[in-house]
Amino acid sequence: MGLITNIFQGFSKKPQKKESVSRKPSSVSKGITAQNKAKEIIIEAKTQALKLRSSTEEEVRKIKAKVAEEEKIIIVQKAKIEAREKELENKAKTLRQARDTIEKKQREVSKKSEEQKKQLEKVASLTKEEARKVLLSKLDKDLISEKGKKIKEFEEEFRKNSDKLAQEILIDALKYGVTDIVVEHSTSKVKLPDPDLKGRIIGKEGRNIRAFEQLTGVDLDLDSSPGEITVSSFDPIRREIAKISLERLIADGRIQPARIEDLVKKTTNEIEHVMYKAGDNLCHRLGTYNLPKDVIQMLGRFKYRFSYGQNMLEHTLEVAKIGTVLAHKLKANVKTVKLGCVLHDIGKVITDKEGSHTQTGADFLKKYDISQEVLACVSDHHEDNPSTMEAAIVHLADHISGARPGSRGEDYESYIKRLKELEEAATSFDGVVKAFAVSAGREVRVLVSPERVDDASTALLAREIARKIELEQTYPGVVKVVVIRETRVTETAK
Repeated sequence: MGLITNIFQGFSKKPQKKESVSRKPSSVSKGITAQNKAKEIIIEAKTQALKLRSSTEEEVRKIKAKVAEEEKIIIVQKAKIEAREKELENKAKTLRQARDTIEKKQREVSKKSEEQKKQLEKVASLTKEEARKVLLSKLDKDLISEKGKKIKEFEEEFRKNSDKLAQEILIDALKYGVTDIVVEHSTSKVKLPDPDLKGRIIGKEGRNIRAFEQLTGVDLDLDSSPGEITVSSFDPIRREIAKISLERLIADGRIQPARIEDLVKKTTNEIEHVMYKAGDNLCHRLGTYNLPKDVIQMLGRFKYRFSYGQNMLEHTLEVAKIGTVLAHKLKANVKTVKLGCVLHDIGKVITDKEGSHTQTGADFLKKYDISQEVLACVSDHHEDNPSTMEAAIVHLADHISGARPGSRGEDYESYIKRLKELEEAATSFDGVVKAFAVSAGREVRVLVSPERVDDASTALLAREIARKIELEQTYPGVVKVVVIRETRVTETAK
């Protein structure tokens, strides 16, 4: 448009008067040319405008077509949503009808159930509470049967997994604790080379024998067996001192109160030295060093001390070996277990204190700064529930050493009493007919009435009898309880 304006402005200018006539044709020619250009420009502008209009209309048409397509899609989706809503309404209606039907049926079932309960009460002549008691009674019987079966299953599974391992550990431990056990009594014998020496030992008015018995604390029996003198005392150390002193007196021949006093004093010192050497040797054999001298001296008393006929020195050595192996197997503190085994019975040789040997031994060791772990082994080795794992191992090792066959002697009356107590413990239960203690009291065979005790209840009964024996009685080793249930039917052919 600016170009057209410039062209028209060119035509509107007046010609200058100074120009000559000869230049006029040239100006006209230029004006015609400008007009042609203007027309061309106008035509070109119109052509461009038509093209722009055509492209704009095409774009508008496409937009309208797209909008129309989207409207169709929206209409279809709306129709689907309306159909879905209608379907959901139908389902909700169906569910409401089904719920109403179920509630109606439940009411009918409850009503029929109440009617049946009333009819059952009339037929059985039992009220609801009475029937409940009958059912519970039957359930109790079923539970007892099931309980017995479960106990039997658990015991079999436990034995399968643990018995073999426990046996291997204990047998291996016993191999390390084998020692020679000699059963001793409360008397010793001294042979007389000449029967006439009895009179010299008695002395004038019995002063020699009286002095000897007062100095040694023993009793001499010169009349029980010819050619021998019996030295009697419950204190093995005194008995050993008296025996050696008497042998030396007989060999010396100078039997008089002054000589007796000198020999008894000399022998006592020698025995003290022998006991110290025995205690030191025990510690050396087991590898327990740096113990106080008083403790070693006290351990040496085990050489002349016997418990149920079992020598305490050999018993301690055996317990220590067994306990050490068990500690290694069970990953416990080996040093604590070994020292606990060495010192566990030290209270038995402390004669000037009252109380149990476990507490007496622990009190004695406290004065020498023995560790609390070792003290627990000493004080708890006869307890049912030891306070530490190491104390439990010492308890087990001591139990094994004392309970193995042949290790200890026991008097006949105590043996019979223990067997009777085992039988009485078994017969105290309902349904038991007879009980017999066999295998030196290590097994109890229990006969039960088949009418009162069924097969499933026998396992439970055996466990209860074993538990009663554990809680109420003292016995070496273990006691096996065997419950026998037998049904016999006898018929006679005539």
